[in-house]
Amino acid sequence: MTAPKLLLDQVAAGDALPALAVEVTPTTVVLGAIASRDWRPMHHDYKFATERNGVADIFLNTPNQAAWFERYVTDWTGPHGRLGRMTFRMRDSVFPGDTMTFTATVTDVRTDEAGCGWVALDVTLTATHAERGERTATTCALTVAVPTSNDDNPWARRGAAWAP
Repeated sequence: MTAPKLLLDQVAAGDALPALAVEVTPTTVVLGAIASRDWRPMHHDYKFATERNGVADIFLNTPNQAAWFERYVTDWTGPHGRLGRMTFRMRDSVFPGDTMTFTATVTDVRTDEAGCGWVALDVTLTATHAERGERTATTCALTVAVPTSNDDNPWARRGAAWAP
């Protein structure tokens, strides 16, 4: 069985992506830090995070958040979606006990000179906690290459055919 493939002509500016909600646990935070080889104690040592940094708990690091943004978008595009560019601004921390919810809106759909299809997205990570309430934790502007036809695969593009 093959995963469904999103094609560029199925996307329009203004489209909303389905939301993705994820419960954050201490394991989510620590394993993300380990995977990115980030040994800074605020991502695994509760006492250090709360007493030295003055925050509520250990918190997600930057590469961990980047990975969650990528997962969210490629869950939507399917296996042929290929991230081109991503910039994000972390406005608040994401802690264990939070529910992080990803939402996105398509802001542009285009084909470049090489024939590569691009979708621009504005993505928001909202963190919700029973005590801290709901807050916008991170905003992200992202472009992802999407196949223009069933024969197209952005992952096969090289050189001048790949210009994110």
